[in-house]
Amino acid sequence: MQRRNLMRAGLAGMTTFSVGRHALAALNTDAHPADRPRRLVVVFLRGAVDGLNVVVPFSDPAYRSSRPTIGLRAPGQPGGAIALDAHFGLHPALSPLMPLWTAGKLGFVHACGSPDPSRSHFDAQDYMESATPGRKSTQDGWMNRLLGLLPAETGQAGAAPTRGISVGPVLPRIYAGPQPVANLASGDGAGKPTALDRPRVGAAFDKLYAGQDSLSAAYQASRQAHREVMDSLQGPEAQAQEMLAANNGAPLPNGFPADAARLARLLRNDVRVQLAFMAVGGWDTHANQGADTGQLASRLQPLGHGLAALAQGLGPVFEDTVILVMSEFGRTVRQNGNGGTDHGHGNVLWALGGPVAGGQIHGRWPGLDPSAQYEGRDLAVTTDYRDVLAQVAARHFGLSDQDLSALLPGHPVHQASSFSLIKG
Repeated sequence: MQRRNLMRAGLAGMTTFSVGRHALAALNTDAHPADRPRRLVVVFLRGAVDGLNVVVPFSDPAYRSSRPTIGLRAPGQPGGAIALDAHFGLHPALSPLMPLWTAGKLGFVHACGSPDPSRSHFDAQDYMESATPGRKSTQDGWMNRLLGLLPAETGQAGAAPTRGISVGPVLPRIYAGPQPVANLASGDGAGKPTALDRPRVGAAFDKLYAGQDSLSAAYQASRQAHREVMDSLQGPEAQAQEMLAANNGAPLPNGFPADAARLARLLRNDVRVQLAFMAVGGWDTHANQGADTGQLASRLQPLGHGLAALAQGLGPVFEDTVILVMSEFGRTVRQNGNGGTDHGHGNVLWALGGPVAGGQIHGRWPGLDPSAQYEGRDLAVTTDYRDVLAQVAARHFGLSDQDLSALLPGHPVHQASSFSLIKG
């Protein structure tokens, strides 16, 4: 086997560290970030979650009339929503999040979304991740741009790949660009040792790539970065449990709750991590969506547990972390003939964390009267999602107006929002 092929085989399964979408980057261990860095975690619900059944406008008479079988009942009724205030309720499958709402650490921006009218999943996700709605020519994603704008005192000088983390098999559009970003595998493989973690195999590859050439340098950088993430992700006790579970043949936790718990451990243990991204699919509920039970409820339940696990796992780090949950667009106000909903427009954006002005429904509610619906079928967008991103960037990370213009090109960042989702 040729040396390059050995390299490729040896790196398979390792945590990969990318510059843009492809190249390996070295981990800089000389960075000295602040003791309590500010963090942002973005959870993207791919497929367009039905925000009207997530945060339910139960007081709006058009809600129940438009959704005779999939609309949730009012709070206090069997299978009803959980009261948030006099007008809105939370889907009961998300009950694990209620302590955060009560503590003022969870808030929502309703009727939020992109100004672009596309109902294409591909286009809408692309625009949400580039933060340039309607413009396909944007090369980078807004989270990669944010990495490049963060102040030096929070790690900019180090430019370590672990400043930005993406959980999943490939680097998403939102992270495209020149800043280095680390990919962390999702599911059972996230914390498992790889072939190179076996002493004899690792030693053989270390010897083979001990030179000064570019291929050896790439191997050494990736190997060191892998060790750093594994050390942050799993302490000695967790490593022992991992090996014990593997030896007994027991399956490891999978799905979003497990991924969220692992990400929380990484963020808690590695002060260099500033941004993290996770994507969760399965929200395109054209049929059998259900109300308090059904397809949507079965997806919201692990999502709620995972977000609660993320908040709990972060511990004190949660006080310096903003978690945004977003989706490409919402769904139609009226249910369809298959007991589901179709592609819509306005949605609800979720925000969790210590810096969040929680316990509130933010934004202007346009109502669901047919005369107020977008194109006579959808919840209207009254808050541009980029206004939320601007608040996070300015109030949470302290970026200037000039920085905001670079982060959100073409968006009037100087306009004041009618609400304050982020404290400051």
